[in-house]
Amino acid sequence: MSIPASSSMDICFHVYDPAMSIHLEIIPNRNSPPAILLREAHREGRKIKRTTLCNLSKAPPALIQSIRTQLKGGVAFQTLEQAVTLCRSHPHGHVAAILGTLRKIGLLRILGRKAGQHRSLAVAAIVARIIDPASRLATARALSSESAATSLGQVLDLGHVTGNEMLGMLDWLAGRQPWIERSLASRHLDRENTLILHDVTSSHVEGRCCPLAAFGCSRDEKKGRQQIVYGLLCAQDGCPIAVEAFSGNAADPNTVFSQVQRIRKRFQVQHVALVGDWGMLPTARIREDLQPSGLDWISALTHKQIRKLLTRPNAPAALDPELLIPDQVAEVISPEFPHERLMVCLNPRLRQESQARSAAAGN
Repeated sequence: MSIPASSSMDICFHVYDPAMSIHLEIIPNRNSPPAILLREAHREGRKIKRTTLCNLSKAPPALIQSIRTQLKGGVAFQTLEQAVTLCRSHPHGHVAAILGTLRKIGLLRILGRKAGQHRSLAVAAIVARIIDPASRLATARALSSESAATSLGQVLDLGHVTGNEMLGMLDWLAGRQPWIERSLASRHLDRENTLILHDVTSSHVEGRCCPLAAFGCSRDEKKGRQQIVYGLLCAQDGCPIAVEAFSGNAADPNTVFSQVQRIRKRFQVQHVALVGDWGMLPTARIREDLQPSGLDWISALTHKQIRKLLTRPNAPAALDPELLIPDQVAEVISPEFPHERLMVCLNPRLRQESQARSAAAGN
Protein backbone atom coordinates (compact mmCIF):
# COMPACT_ATOMS: atom_id res chain seq x y z
CA MET A 1 0.00 0.00 0.00
CA SER A 2 1.30 3.47 -0.87
CA ILE A 3 0.24 6.73 0.83
CA PRO A 4 0.03 9.81 -1.40
CA ALA A 5 1.91 12.85 -0.18
CA SER A 6 -1.28 14.94 -0.04
CA SER A 7 -3.30 12.49 2.03
CA SER A 8 -3.85 12.81 5.77
CA MET A 9 -4.85 9.83 7.85
CA ASP A 10 -4.74 8.56 11.41
CA ILE A 11 -2.72 5.39 11.85
CA CYS A 12 -3.22 3.17 14.87
CA PHE A 13 -1.13 0.08 15.57
CA HIS A 14 -2.20 -2.85 17.71
CA VAL A 15 0.49 -5.42 18.41
CA TYR A 16 -0.60 -8.52 20.31
CA ASP A 17 2.25 -10.94 19.73
CA PRO A 18 5.37 -10.20 21.82
CA ALA A 19 7.51 -11.92 19.22
CA MET A 20 6.31 -9.53 16.53
CA SER A 21 7.54 -5.96 16.03
CA ILE A 22 6.60 -3.12 13.74
CA HIS A 23 9.29 -0.69 12.63
CA LEU A 24 10.27 1.75 9.89
CA GLU A 25 12.95 0.80 7.42
CA ILE A 26 14.75 3.07 4.99
CA ILE A 27 15.74 1.22 1.83
CA PRO A 28 18.33 3.11 -0.25
CA ASN A 29 17.83 3.37 -4.01
CA ARG A 30 20.74 3.97 -6.32
CA ASN A 31 19.23 6.60 -8.63
CA SER A 32 16.13 7.64 -6.72
CA PRO A 33 15.17 8.73 -3.20
CA PRO A 34 15.23 6.00 -0.56
CA ALA A 35 12.07 4.04 0.11
CA ILE A 36 10.53 4.34 3.57
CA LEU A 37 8.62 1.19 4.48
CA LEU A 38 6.51 0.30 7.47
CA ARG A 39 7.30 -3.33 8.15
CA GLU A 40 6.25 -6.08 10.48
CA ALA A 41 8.88 -8.57 11.63
CA HIS A 42 8.20 -11.88 13.34
CA ARG A 43 10.15 -15.01 14.05
CA GLU A 44 9.37 -18.41 12.56
CA GLY A 45 11.70 -20.93 14.09
CA ARG A 46 15.22 -19.63 13.57
CA LYS A 47 14.23 -17.27 10.77
CA ILE A 48 12.96 -13.68 10.94
CA LYS A 49 10.41 -12.83 8.29
CA ARG A 50 9.41 -9.28 7.35
CA THR A 51 6.16 -8.16 5.81
CA THR A 52 5.71 -4.71 4.31
CA LEU A 53 2.57 -3.12 5.68
CA CYS A 54 2.80 0.29 4.09
CA ASN A 55 5.01 2.32 1.75
CA LEU A 56 5.53 5.76 3.32
CA SER A 57 7.98 7.07 0.73
CA LYS A 58 5.61 9.82 -0.40
CA ALA A 59 4.26 10.64 3.06
CA PRO A 60 5.02 14.04 4.60
CA PRO A 61 8.15 14.06 6.80
CA ALA A 62 6.08 15.18 9.79
CA LEU A 63 3.87 12.08 9.46
CA ILE A 64 6.90 9.80 9.20
CA GLN A 65 8.47 11.35 12.28
CA SER A 66 5.17 11.03 14.17
CA ILE A 67 4.95 7.31 13.31
CA ARG A 68 8.59 6.78 14.33
CA THR A 69 7.94 8.50 17.67
CA GLN A 70 4.87 6.43 18.43
CA LEU A 71 6.61 3.18 17.51
CA LYS A 72 9.25 4.01 20.13
CA GLY A 73 6.60 4.49 22.79
CA GLY A 74 6.40 8.27 22.60
CA VAL A 75 3.48 10.62 22.02
CA ALA A 76 3.17 12.81 18.94
CA PHE A 77 1.44 16.21 18.92
CA GLN A 78 0.18 18.27 16.04
CA THR A 79 1.44 21.59 17.50
CA LEU A 80 4.01 22.69 20.09
CA GLU A 81 1.26 24.15 22.27
CA GLN A 82 -0.20 20.67 22.70
CA ALA A 83 3.15 19.26 23.85
CA VAL A 84 4.23 22.08 26.18
CA THR A 85 2.19 23.90 28.77
CA LEU A 86 3.83 27.17 29.86
CA CYS A 87 3.01 27.66 33.52
CA ARG A 88 5.51 30.39 34.43
CA SER A 89 8.58 32.13 33.00
CA HIS A 90 11.35 34.11 34.72
CA PRO A 91 13.53 36.86 33.21
CA HIS A 92 17.05 35.49 32.85
CA GLY A 93 19.20 37.61 30.51
CA HIS A 94 20.29 40.27 33.02
CA VAL A 95 20.87 37.58 35.67
CA ALA A 96 23.20 35.66 33.35
CA ALA A 97 25.07 38.84 32.38
CA ILE A 98 25.73 39.96 35.97
CA LEU A 99 26.59 36.48 37.26
CA GLY A 100 28.97 36.00 34.36
CA THR A 101 30.69 39.28 35.19
CA LEU A 102 31.02 38.38 38.89
CA ARG A 103 32.57 35.04 38.00
CA LYS A 104 34.92 36.65 35.50
CA ILE A 105 36.33 39.15 38.01
CA GLY A 106 36.68 36.42 40.65
CA LEU A 107 34.27 37.89 43.18
CA LEU A 108 32.87 34.49 44.17
CA ARG A 109 36.30 33.30 45.32
CA ILE A 110 36.85 36.56 47.21
CA LEU A 111 33.60 36.07 49.11
CA GLY A 112 34.47 32.47 49.99
CA ARG A 113 36.67 29.75 48.58
CA LYS A 114 34.14 27.01 49.21
CA ALA A 115 30.68 27.02 47.71
CA GLY A 116 27.83 27.03 50.19
CA GLN A 117 24.45 28.50 51.04
CA HIS A 118 25.93 31.62 52.65
CA ARG A 119 28.14 32.39 49.66
CA SER A 120 25.29 31.76 47.23
CA LEU A 121 23.03 34.08 49.22
CA ALA A 122 25.75 36.76 49.27
CA VAL A 123 26.14 36.53 45.48
CA ALA A 124 22.37 36.60 45.05
CA ALA A 125 22.11 39.70 47.27
CA ILE A 126 24.74 41.49 45.17
CA VAL A 127 23.03 40.61 41.89
CA ALA A 128 19.61 41.52 43.29
CA ARG A 129 20.99 44.85 44.50
CA ILE A 130 22.05 45.64 40.94
CA ILE A 131 18.86 44.39 39.28
CA ASP A 132 16.23 45.69 41.69
CA PRO A 133 17.35 47.22 45.03
CA ALA A 134 14.99 46.30 47.85
CA SER A 135 14.89 45.45 51.54
CA ARG A 136 16.23 42.16 52.89
CA LEU A 137 12.76 40.69 53.22
CA ALA A 138 11.74 41.75 49.71
CA THR A 139 15.00 40.34 48.34
CA ALA A 140 14.37 37.03 50.11
CA ARG A 141 10.91 36.83 48.58
CA ALA A 142 12.26 37.61 45.11
CA LEU A 143 14.80 34.78 45.47
CA SER A 144 12.41 32.11 46.80
CA SER A 145 11.20 29.57 44.29
CA GLU A 146 7.53 30.18 45.19
CA SER A 147 7.63 33.95 44.60
CA ALA A 148 10.71 34.39 42.39
CA ALA A 149 10.87 37.54 40.29
CA THR A 150 13.84 36.34 38.17
CA SER A 151 15.73 33.13 37.50
CA LEU A 152 18.40 34.13 40.05
CA GLY A 153 17.25 31.83 42.84
CA GLN A 154 16.87 28.88 40.48
CA VAL A 155 20.29 29.41 38.87
CA LEU A 156 21.98 29.48 42.30
CA ASP A 157 19.78 26.62 43.59
CA LEU A 158 18.66 28.58 46.66
CA GLY A 159 15.25 27.01 47.17
CA HIS A 160 13.08 28.72 49.78
CA VAL A 161 14.78 31.83 51.24
CA THR A 162 13.71 33.55 54.45
CA GLY A 163 14.56 36.92 55.94
CA ASN A 164 16.46 35.25 58.79
CA GLU A 165 18.68 33.48 56.25
CA MET A 166 19.54 36.86 54.75
CA LEU A 167 20.47 38.17 58.21
CA GLY A 168 22.60 35.09 58.82
CA MET A 169 24.36 35.70 55.51
CA LEU A 170 25.19 39.26 56.59
CA ASP A 171 26.67 37.96 59.86
CA TRP A 172 28.74 35.50 57.83
CA LEU A 173 29.98 38.33 55.61
CA ALA A 174 30.87 40.45 58.66
CA GLY A 175 33.05 37.62 59.94
CA ARG A 176 34.81 37.38 56.59
CA GLN A 177 35.27 41.14 56.16
CA PRO A 178 39.03 41.16 57.03
CA TRP A 179 39.71 38.38 54.49
CA ILE A 180 37.66 40.11 51.78
CA GLU A 181 39.38 43.45 52.36
CA ARG A 182 42.85 41.89 52.31
CA SER A 183 42.00 40.11 49.05
CA LEU A 184 40.82 43.34 47.43
CA ALA A 185 43.87 45.24 48.72
CA SER A 186 46.27 42.63 47.34
CA ARG A 187 44.63 42.94 43.93
CA HIS A 188 44.25 46.70 43.64
CA LEU A 189 46.84 48.32 45.94
CA ASP A 190 50.55 48.67 45.34
CA ARG A 191 52.56 47.57 48.39
CA GLU A 192 55.22 50.20 47.76
CA ASN A 193 53.34 53.33 46.71
CA THR A 194 49.64 53.81 46.38
CA LEU A 195 46.97 56.48 46.17
CA ILE A 196 43.88 55.87 48.30
CA LEU A 197 40.57 57.72 48.06
CA HIS A 198 38.60 58.23 51.26
CA ASP A 199 35.14 59.64 51.92
CA VAL A 200 32.24 59.12 54.30
CA THR A 201 28.49 59.22 54.00
CA SER A 202 25.51 58.35 56.18
CA SER A 203 22.24 56.43 56.04
CA HIS A 204 19.22 56.78 58.28
CA VAL A 205 18.27 53.90 60.55
CA GLU A 206 14.85 52.41 61.19
CA GLY A 207 14.31 50.92 64.63
CA ARG A 208 16.00 51.45 67.99
CA CYS A 209 18.36 48.51 68.38
CA CYS A 210 21.41 49.67 66.40
CA PRO A 211 24.23 50.59 68.84
CA LEU A 212 25.77 53.01 66.32
CA ALA A 213 22.54 54.92 65.63
CA ALA A 214 22.71 58.58 66.65
CA PHE A 215 21.56 61.97 65.47
CA GLY A 216 24.00 63.78 63.22
CA CYS A 217 24.44 65.64 59.97
CA SER A 218 22.07 63.86 57.61
CA ARG A 219 23.39 63.34 54.08
CA ASP A 220 20.35 61.48 52.75
CA GLU A 221 17.96 64.30 53.78
CA LYS A 222 16.16 62.26 56.44
CA LYS A 223 15.75 64.93 59.07
CA GLY A 224 14.74 63.90 62.56
CA ARG A 225 15.97 60.30 62.23
CA GLN A 226 18.97 58.58 63.70
CA GLN A 227 21.70 57.49 61.34
CA ILE A 228 24.99 55.65 61.00
CA VAL A 229 28.13 56.98 59.31
CA TYR A 230 30.37 54.76 57.22
CA GLY A 231 33.68 55.50 55.56
CA LEU A 232 34.86 53.97 52.31
CA LEU A 233 38.42 53.42 51.13
CA CYS A 234 38.94 53.08 47.39
CA ALA A 235 41.91 52.37 45.18
CA GLN A 236 43.15 54.90 42.67
CA ASP A 237 40.84 53.50 39.98
CA GLY A 238 37.80 53.85 42.29
CA CYS A 239 37.53 50.15 43.23
CA PRO A 240 36.23 49.81 46.83
CA ILE A 241 38.78 48.26 49.20
CA ALA A 242 37.41 48.60 52.74
CA VAL A 243 34.43 50.02 54.60
CA GLU A 244 33.92 50.82 58.27
CA ALA A 245 30.84 51.96 60.18
CA PHE A 246 30.93 54.76 62.77
CA SER A 247 28.52 56.32 65.18
CA GLY A 248 25.87 58.51 63.57
CA ASN A 249 27.22 61.66 65.26
CA ALA A 250 30.84 61.10 64.18
CA ALA A 251 32.35 64.07 62.36
CA ASP A 252 34.06 63.42 59.04
CA PRO A 253 37.59 64.27 60.25
CA ASN A 254 37.27 61.89 63.22
CA THR A 255 37.04 58.92 60.87
CA VAL A 256 40.42 59.59 59.28
CA PHE A 257 42.60 58.24 62.10
CA SER A 258 40.81 54.87 62.08
CA GLN A 259 41.28 54.56 58.34
CA VAL A 260 44.95 55.54 58.58
CA GLN A 261 45.54 52.78 61.12
CA ARG A 262 43.77 50.31 58.87
CA ILE A 263 45.93 51.22 55.90
CA ARG A 264 49.11 50.88 57.91
CA LYS A 265 48.45 47.71 59.89
CA ARG A 266 46.09 45.63 57.80
CA PHE A 267 47.21 46.43 54.28
CA GLN A 268 50.92 46.95 55.12
CA VAL A 269 51.39 49.63 52.49
CA GLN A 270 54.67 51.50 52.93
CA HIS A 271 53.95 54.81 51.18
CA VAL A 272 50.36 56.07 51.07
CA ALA A 273 48.78 59.25 49.73
CA LEU A 274 45.30 59.82 51.15
CA VAL A 275 42.81 61.84 49.10
CA GLY A 276 39.87 63.66 50.69
CA ASP A 277 37.97 66.96 50.50
CA TRP A 278 38.59 69.90 52.83
CA GLY A 279 35.88 68.74 55.21
CA MET A 280 37.50 65.30 55.45
CA LEU A 281 41.13 66.41 55.79
CA PRO A 282 41.23 69.75 57.64
CA THR A 283 44.50 71.30 58.70
CA ALA A 284 44.20 70.10 62.29
CA ARG A 285 43.60 66.50 61.24
CA ILE A 286 46.51 66.62 58.81
CA ARG A 287 48.90 67.80 61.52
CA GLU A 288 47.59 65.43 64.21
CA ASP A 289 47.05 62.21 62.23
CA LEU A 290 48.64 62.23 58.78
CA GLN A 291 51.96 63.95 59.39
CA PRO A 292 52.91 61.85 62.46
CA SER A 293 52.02 58.69 60.50
CA GLY A 294 54.23 59.68 57.58
CA LEU A 295 51.35 59.73 55.07
CA ASP A 296 51.03 62.09 52.14
CA TRP A 297 47.70 63.66 51.36
CA ILE A 298 45.74 65.53 48.73
CA SER A 299 43.04 67.83 50.04
CA ALA A 300 41.34 71.14 49.24
CA LEU A 301 41.64 74.54 50.88
CA THR A 302 38.72 76.22 52.57
CA HIS A 303 37.38 79.59 51.38
CA LYS A 304 39.07 81.26 54.34
CA GLN A 305 42.45 79.76 53.45
CA ILE A 306 42.07 80.79 49.81
CA ARG A 307 41.37 84.41 50.86
CA LYS A 308 44.64 84.41 52.79
CA LEU A 309 46.44 83.54 49.58
CA LEU A 310 44.77 86.43 47.76
CA THR A 311 45.67 89.08 50.33
CA ARG A 312 48.74 89.53 52.50
CA PRO A 313 49.46 92.69 54.51
CA ASN A 314 52.67 94.55 53.63
CA ALA A 315 53.64 91.89 51.06
CA PRO A 316 52.59 90.75 47.62
CA ALA A 317 49.83 88.14 47.58
CA ALA A 318 50.81 84.55 46.94
CA LEU A 319 48.00 84.13 44.42
CA ASP A 320 46.91 86.54 41.70
CA PRO A 321 43.96 85.19 39.66
CA GLU A 322 44.71 87.56 36.78
CA LEU A 323 48.03 85.82 36.15
CA LEU A 324 46.47 82.38 35.85
CA ILE A 325 45.75 80.73 32.51
CA PRO A 326 42.18 79.36 32.32
CA ASP A 327 41.92 75.59 32.72
CA GLN A 328 45.66 75.29 33.37
CA VAL A 329 47.17 74.02 36.63
CA ALA A 330 49.71 76.25 38.38
CA GLU A 331 51.78 75.76 41.54
CA VAL A 332 51.71 78.37 44.31
CA ILE A 333 54.21 78.81 47.15
CA SER A 334 53.04 80.38 50.40
CA PRO A 335 54.64 80.65 53.86
CA GLU A 336 51.22 79.82 55.32
CA PHE A 337 51.70 76.24 54.10
CA PRO A 338 55.35 75.27 54.57
CA HIS A 339 56.57 72.05 52.93
CA GLU A 340 53.27 71.73 51.05
CA ARG A 341 52.50 72.01 47.34
CA LEU A 342 49.55 74.21 46.43
CA MET A 343 48.04 73.54 43.00
CA VAL A 344 45.47 76.00 41.62
CA CYS A 345 43.37 76.08 38.47
CA LEU A 346 41.21 78.93 37.21
CA ASN A 347 37.78 77.83 36.05
CA PRO A 348 36.37 80.64 33.88
CA ARG A 349 32.89 79.12 33.76
CA LEU A 350 32.62 78.99 37.53
CA ARG A 351 33.98 82.52 37.68
CA GLN A 352 31.23 83.76 35.34
CA GLU A 353 28.56 82.02 37.41
CA SER A 354 29.89 83.64 40.60
CA GLN A 355 29.90 87.09 38.97
CA ALA A 356 26.34 86.55 37.69
CA ARG A 357 25.14 85.59 41.15
CA SER A 358 26.85 88.58 42.70
CA ALA A 359 25.24 90.89 40.13
CA ALA A 360 21.81 89.35 40.73
CA ALA A 361 22.22 89.76 44.47
CA GLY A 362 23.24 93.43 44.04
CA ASN A 363 20.12 94.17 41.97
